Amino acid sequence: MKSALMLTLGAVLVAGTAQARQEPAVPSPGALPEVKASRAAAQQFGSALKEALQQAMQNGGPVSGIAVCHDKAAQIATDLSQKQDLLLGRTSLKIRNPANAPDNWELAVLKQFEARKTQGEAVDKLEFFAVIDDDQGQKTFRYMKAIPTAALCLSCHGETLSPEVTAKLKELYPNDQARGFKEGDLRGAFTIAKPLP
Repeated sequence: MKSALMLTLGAVLVAGTAQARQEPAVPSPGALPEVKASRAAAQQFGSALKEALQQAMQNGGPVSGIAVCHDKAAQIATDLSQKQDLLLGRTSLKIRNPANAPDNWELAVLKQFEARKTQGEAVDKLEFFAVIDDDQGQKTFRYMKAIPTAALCLSCHGETLSPEVTAKLKELYPNDQARGFKEGDLRGAFTIAKPLP
């Protein structure tokens, strides 16, 4: 996903960064159908991942939850991407999995989300979308929806982690940065891309 969607340098990057600093996008009633589809896809991804995490944690505690994120999250995203003909993933300013590192456009939007949160906007309401040119010159619809840090997340992403969780994270993610969160923080965002005809 990342290589196909890296922004070209110059005008496209500048335009994308400028767009990411604008006020939150509020679609009109006749807005792009991609906005509605992206919201639904992000909601489905979030619900499926939350359900899998809750089940794993009930059966085996937080270490089992780490396994869900490590082994199942990417498959959930791939399955939804194929069903809905788009590219779906997660990213963050503080990543755990290097494969989820933000591209330039995503990074600008994540920084915008943090700024909007600081100004008092509710994290669960933060979203942004734009049509940009990808590195192939293809018009691409991009969408991001913020992921708030919930109580469920704190066992593996909070300020204090158990020794078992710390050991498992060190094993799977030696360069983990995704710790130190408090409930209500911006954990990251769902990110969606769809090439336009």
